[in-house]
Amino acid sequence: MRDWWRDLTDLVLPAECGGCGRPRAVLCAACRTAVSGTAPRRVRPAPEPAGLPPVHAAARYADEVRAALLAHKERGALALSGPLGEALAGSALAGLRAARAPGPDEGEGPVLLVPVPSARRAVRARGHDPARRLAYAAAGELRRTGVPVRVLPALRQRRAVADQSGLGARQRLANLAGALTVAPGCGRLLRHGRVVLVDDLMTTGASLAEAARAVRAARTGPEGGSSNSGPASVYLGETWERRGERRKGPDRQGAGRRSRRPPGTAVTGDADGIVDVVCAAVVAASPDAFDIAPELTG
Repeated sequence: MRDWWRDLTDLVLPAECGGCGRPRAVLCAACRTAVSGTAPRRVRPAPEPAGLPPVHAAARYADEVRAALLAHKERGALALSGPLGEALAGSALAGLRAARAPGPDEGEGPVLLVPVPSARRAVRARGHDPARRLAYAAAGELRRTGVPVRVLPALRQRRAVADQSGLGARQRLANLAGALTVAPGCGRLLRHGRVVLVDDLMTTGASLAEAARAVRAARTGPEGGSSNSGPASVYLGETWERRGERRKGPDRQGAGRRSRRPPGTAVTGDADGIVDVVCAAVVAASPDAFDIAPELTG
């Protein structure tokens, strides 16, 4: 009984800071600054997996930030979802602004936060899905700033995957290739909003790239409701999709349009069909992912 009462008390008054271990703080002022004290940055892993949308992160995955994310994910420090969700909301907002997505009054539907799901066995072991929990916390923060947003847990794992820890970038891509799918009925919903893929952490980008592939497939497939006559989902400046075929180079139709628009520009309509921008947001990314060209930051 005494242990049960201590666990319940820790949910309300945590025993220690999730970042540095200081007593009686969810996240102390210094660790909160480490997590969300600077403007979110555009990040890019090296090597960058094909199809990875523009990603923004709030902090480098090191020291107190790493400790806080692990405490939330692995040790069930659920009170950390508040400050970590706030950092995720900042990343999502930075991604939308960088993509020049339409504002809330332009009739383009709500922002859809689509969390990258954890493996079923990991959810059972942890007792929660960290990315989904942070997505709901981030949505609450975004609503307080006037952003029309909803969480859409559309992605599911359709096959078992190996534990990602210890795998290199190529091994992670192979491990996750084709592993995610969109749940029945969600493809239609994905067509009526601005999708932001969200996760707690990006290292190699493999999980976000696979999530983006699954969303593209749902938007262009019959369940998504789009025809095969035009591109249904496009990462401008990154990848053009038409009839499921990747288009690159100046000899492809659409290359001219891509070159005339800045990377990340949102297009709400096109002669060939609907074009959407998909971006991604995370709380933290590996430190090396921040070492990209200055013009890609924002």
